[in-house]
Amino acid sequence: MSNDSTAAAAMCRVVVTVACCLLLVAGPCTPPPVDGMRVLAVETIAGKSHWNFMRAVLRALTDAGHTVTVFTPFPDGDRDNYTEVDTSAAFRMKLDVDLAEVLEKFVEPSSILPLLVTVSRSLCDAIFQDERMKAVMRTRADRDGYDVVVVEPMGSECVSHAATVLGLPLVFVVPSPMISYHEGSFLGHVPNPAVVSHLLADHAVPRSFVQRFRNAVLSVYSVFVVRYTEWSLKRAEPTKPYDTLAPVRPSAVFVNSHFATEASRPVPPNFVHVGGLHLEKPKSLPTDILKFIDESSNGVIYFTFGSVVKMSTMPDYIQKSFKEALAQVPQRVLWKYEGEMEDIPPNVMIKKWFPQRDILLHPKVKLFISHGGISGVYETVDAGVPVLGFPLFYDQHKNIANLVDAGMAISMELLSISTDMVLNSILELINNEKYSINAKITSERFKDRPMSPEKLIVYWTEYIHRHNGAPHLKSQAFNLTWYQYFLLDVIAAVLILTLIISFVCYTVIKIIFKYSLKHIMYNFKPKTEKLS
Repeated sequence: MSNDSTAAAAMCRVVVTVACCLLLVAGPCTPPPVDGMRVLAVETIAGKSHWNFMRAVLRALTDAGHTVTVFTPFPDGDRDNYTEVDTSAAFRMKLDVDLAEVLEKFVEPSSILPLLVTVSRSLCDAIFQDERMKAVMRTRADRDGYDVVVVEPMGSECVSHAATVLGLPLVFVVPSPMISYHEGSFLGHVPNPAVVSHLLADHAVPRSFVQRFRNAVLSVYSVFVVRYTEWSLKRAEPTKPYDTLAPVRPSAVFVNSHFATEASRPVPPNFVHVGGLHLEKPKSLPTDILKFIDESSNGVIYFTFGSVVKMSTMPDYIQKSFKEALAQVPQRVLWKYEGEMEDIPPNVMIKKWFPQRDILLHPKVKLFISHGGISGVYETVDAGVPVLGFPLFYDQHKNIANLVDAGMAISMELLSISTDMVLNSILELINNEKYSINAKITSERFKDRPMSPEKLIVYWTEYIHRHNGAPHLKSQAFNLTWYQYFLLDVIAAVLILTLIISFVCYTVIKIIFKYSLKHIMYNFKPKTEKLS
């Protein structure tokens, strides 16, 4: 080899080495930053837990330097890059509801699903008839108004009307696990009921034939009821502006879920798990609560049914069962209870409100007695505390079932309890260390993340803006009819082809058989008959 060739080869090696070093120093390619996105947000549900999740989404965006304007029934006050439009006058708040009303309206799918559609459409009326919202939607000609619309969906697709009119990318914020009966319209695909439990199911995973059968029936029934209710309301009411335009499909759906507490399932890329997004940094406990906890040598139990159900409205026999059971445990008890309580056990502290997140993080907390609201679920999972669950409605049965499946909870039916049942379950959860061990394991899985929920929110919202709504993330199923999606046309074609082939084969075989039989009969005729 000549000296020139050797020198050229050496030079190539040097160039390649320098290039590799530069790539290693530069690191992976990072997307260009997005400066000052303008976000229009709409809270469509007058539920405090719903707003806490939406507020966390908006907080992540404003902390990243983006500007947010939000229509909300829970105004917290303006701050830098954040402006609120108070809609509380048009929203009926659902706080401290009687247990009887909850069991009547919100337990059975046949009652809760039509109610959700009806309420959702009435709130759309309130939002889109608001003169301040009308002014916002008149900025369509001036696209400099906003860059993306963030909305919470629930019962009706009417909530996407602002994004449809403005022609902007839409982001859905779901404060519960994924809404099964809307998954097809949101994401383009339908979850398989053989492996994915419905939002309203009472099991974590459909393992038995009965569970798979019930899950399939519930999946079909819920979609039918929601669509039929909306169709009926459209026919019965005057034409609404949001019914005249086809709703825009979301570019991304931020869901309050996580695979540490839910069974693994297939999802498209624009389905983003942000479970635990609402979890804030712990704060110091009030002096009286901290003293009550610290002075308990056997630890404490925290007991609440959240902000919706008023515990003082529970039947007397249920309250009596809880009081008698809690009076017999060696732990002290923090019990969120509205109103005055008679015969308070000596080891129980009653308050109308407790700092739940901070209490659950205290190392002396041994057990969380809960109704299974998803916010509380992620607070107790983050803290690694076992749960005694009394699910009441909507997603709560499935939420508690997921914790039972993780080995960190026991589930009970509230209306069927007795003192002994409650006491035995509490003692089992506290004294059997397998529950606390599994709670810690689930907590470790929950915290093991490549990116925080806040960063996921910011990244995907900016990604959508950078890529003009990111249409490539949306499922191709949106381009198919329902019968094409379920391959009914292909199945029909296969059946028809099979029938044709079967008919042809049958006809050929029949002809052959007839000819063969005739030939055989001829050959076996008596010889005398042949001679004659």
